[in-house]
Amino acid sequence: MGLKFPNEDQNFIERIKKYLEEFKLPSVDILKLPTDFLESLDVKKAVGAAVFFVLIIIAVLSMTLMSPSGSVVQKGEKVKFKITEGMDAAEIARRLETKGVIDNGLKFRILAKFNGYENQLKVGSYNFTTGMTYDEVFAKLLAGAPEVTIPEGFTVKDIANRLSNMGIVNYDTFISKARNFAPFDYIVRKNNTFYDCEGFLFPDTYEVTTDMTSEDVLYMMADNFDYRLSNAMRERAREEGLSIYELITLASLVEKEARYAEDRPIIAQVFFKRLEIGMPLQTDASLQYLMDAPKEDVSIADTQIDSPFNTYQNMGLPPGPIANPGIASIEAVLYPANTDYLYFVADRSGHNHYAYTYDEHLDLVYQYR
Repeated sequence: MGLKFPNEDQNFIERIKKYLEEFKLPSVDILKLPTDFLESLDVKKAVGAAVFFVLIIIAVLSMTLMSPSGSVVQKGEKVKFKITEGMDAAEIARRLETKGVIDNGLKFRILAKFNGYENQLKVGSYNFTTGMTYDEVFAKLLAGAPEVTIPEGFTVKDIANRLSNMGIVNYDTFISKARNFAPFDYIVRKNNTFYDCEGFLFPDTYEVTTDMTSEDVLYMMADNFDYRLSNAMRERAREEGLSIYELITLASLVEKEARYAEDRPIIAQVFFKRLEIGMPLQTDASLQYLMDAPKEDVSIADTQIDSPFNTYQNMGLPPGPIANPGIASIEAVLYPANTDYLYFVADRSGHNHYAYTYDEHLDLVYQYR
C-alpha cells in the first residue's frame, strides 16, 4: 500500500525533482519509493522539512556519494588553489576534485547546496593538502584567504611583525628562516648582513592563508620579486655596471630617503656622485636600519655606531639592502636624474632640497631643519 502525500506537499516533491535535474542526476518518482522506507522516515512529520529533503537525496545518491569519482591520490600533498571572481560552486568542485583535494566533486556541490554555502565561498588563494575532509575544505573556503599589504620600504622585521599580528606566521620563526633565505643566485650570502633576503621580498598585496608556513611566505614574496624584476631592468643594470645585489642595495637607500616620487631619481644621482668621487654616502637611512625604533633626527653619537651599515664611517655601499624597495626606487637607480647635486636635506614635510656645495647644504639645513 503506497504512502499518500497531502496536497500542500506536492510543491515539495517538485523541489526535490528540481534539485535532481540541477545536478544532472536520474529523476526519481518519490511516490514509488518503497513504502517501508518512506514510513521509516516518519514522512508526515518530516515532509516539507530539510531533514526529509536530505534523506531523500541521500537515498537516491547513496552509491554516488560513497564512491570516489576522482583519481586516486596520495594524501597530504600540498596543493595551491585559487578562486577567482565569477567562479561558481560547480567549477570550484570540479577543480578541487581534479587536484585531489576532495575525492568527489558532486558530493561537494550537494553539501554546498544543503548547507547554503554556494554563494559564500570566498575569492582568494588557498593552500590545501590532498585528501582533506569536506568540513576542512569548507571551513577554509568560507573563512576566505585574507590579504596582507607589504608597503615599499618595509624591512624583514616589519614584514614579520605584520604577518605575526595577523596570525599568519610566528614572528621568531619567520625571522629565523629569513636569516639564511636566498633562493636565487643573485642574492649574495654575507656574514655581515642580518638577513640574506633583505631587499628581495617584493612589496605588494598578497593573498595569504593561516596555514602558510614562514617559508611559504618567503618563497611567495621572493618569487614575486624575481618576476617583477624584468629582463629590461636586468639588462639596464648590466649597462650601468651594477649587479642585481648592488642595484637593490642602492634602491633600498633611495626608498628610505625619498618620500616623494620626484625625489627618487635625484637622490639616486647624489649617491652615484658620492660613490664616483670617493665620498661616504652618509645616509641617515643606514643608521636608522640599525636602531630598534625610527628617530626623526639622528645624532652625532648615532654616526659613531660601530657597524658596516654605518655609511658615515664606511666608504661605498653598505653590506646589503636596508629595506625592500618598490619598482619606483629600483627604476630611479636604473635611470637617475642628470644633475650634479652632492647634498640633500629633507624638510619636516619630507620634501628634499639639494645643494652643490657643503656650505649651501648647511644653509638648507638651517633653513629647513
